[in-house]
Amino acid sequence: MKFSNEDFHLNKFILWTAAELADKTNSSALLVYVDDIELDELLIEIAKDFSLVVLTRNNKVHERMEKEGVKVLFVPNVNLNRMGQIKVSVMISLSSGIIGVKDNIVVVTGKSDEGILDNILFLDLEHEKSVLSASDIPTISDDIPAALFEAVLNLAVEIASEGREGKPVGAIFVIGDHEKVLQLTRQLIRNPFKGYSDNEKSIFDPDLRETIKEFSTIDGAFILDSKGTVISAGTYLSAALTKEDFPQGLGSRHIASAGITSLTESVAIVISESTGTVRIFKHGVIFMEIERGTKE
Repeated sequence: MKFSNEDFHLNKFILWTAAELADKTNSSALLVYVDDIELDELLIEIAKDFSLVVLTRNNKVHERMEKEGVKVLFVPNVNLNRMGQIKVSVMISLSSGIIGVKDNIVVVTGKSDEGILDNILFLDLEHEKSVLSASDIPTISDDIPAALFEAVLNLAVEIASEGREGKPVGAIFVIGDHEKVLQLTRQLIRNPFKGYSDNEKSIFDPDLRETIKEFSTIDGAFILDSKGTVISAGTYLSAALTKEDFPQGLGSRHIASAGITSLTESVAIVISESTGTVRIFKHGVIFMEIERGTKE
């Protein structure tokens, strides 16, 4: 769909209304999920007066915002419904330290592929359980660099959305505190990452990301250190909570992830094979759930 003047005026109204709402509610940030390059000038204008964060899948939008000094973050390159857009925007902004778990924020989303904004949401994160399942955690990544957390989250959401060879897959990524984590694990298979240099095992290497997608069908977890090095795959997590201590309806991956994060300072990102939901664990509890991406 081509970007029309009518849509442009709607977007302008939506953005300025959201900015005014952010101002009146003393919100710490205005988050805008957008991919359309033709919104650049309007976003730059808004950023002059408000704490604006642009979240995008579009490289051109990212480059322009960064050049103009506007805060901008990449989001997973998958289709997400509006609640998925909101949750990913909040999670990545939290991991970057731009917002906190007790902040008020305003989020703008819409038909991202078409450049149409049509949704404004005010969130009091401390009391918004539909977005943050556990807002009493000070920060999701005390010891984990924001870029690393974002890279793994983006990869997990992509895997959840795409699957492998048309089939859904489940996976666990355990990030940080790897020395203690490894004390509570054992290998289910020969570790496919053993013997390679750290550079060859970096999650930031695009080629390795594709390799991880291939290995995502293997049972067990991926273990990463705080630098983004993949230490192992096909790793069994021994520190599982008992089913009595865990919400009903979630399987062994989630129980194991809750257990390992309750005994270490790690963060676990889990993909449910049955639903495609991505869940983030810290301190033994679910911090956020992001449902499988679908285009609205």
